[in-house]
Amino acid sequence: MKELSMHILDIAQNSIAAKASLIEIEVIEDLKKDKLTITIKDNGKGMNKELLKKVTDPFFTSRTTRKVGLGIPMFKAAAEACDGSFRVSSSPGVGTCVEAVFKHSHIDRAPLGNMVDTIVTLLISDPKIDFIYRHYKNGQKYTLNTIEIKNVLREVPINNMEVIEWIKNNIKQGLEDLES
Repeated sequence: MKELSMHILDIAQNSIAAKASLIEIEVIEDLKKDKLTITIKDNGKGMNKELLKKVTDPFFTSRTTRKVGLGIPMFKAAAEACDGSFRVSSSPGVGTCVEAVFKHSHIDRAPLGNMVDTIVTLLISDPKIDFIYRHYKNGQKYTLNTIEIKNVLREVPINNMEVIEWIKNNIKQGLEDLES
């Protein structure tokens, strides 16, 4: 994948398929340590130890519509190719956590990509699911928490187009603020 945000979208879609009601996405750009860490954590159905061992195998998938599962193996390969690491932990009934660490300055590291559209796509996909998106850079932090937004909105659905437009602008501004 040409952008890391596409990996994030893919892993979050796995979380949705695992019936998660809360998905946490965290991006940490630690320029002093030259690390980029991406973590996607959910409270979905989780995986047993046997399934967890197979999840990084590109020739294994739990889906019945195809014979290969490339999302997690490609994310793992991308991290490891950039002097990084990859970890998946999971427990049945608890959820799953995927963490990819990259050398931030590595010449082969794909750009992070369009996180605004990635998060908005996830929000629109199932408005019942809550998302917490945290992004750290240069000692600054941006957070989007749909639980808090829904509490303010009350009866207005989070996928209302005016709300989505506000969320898009909020994420865009928050990420721009991290750059300054």
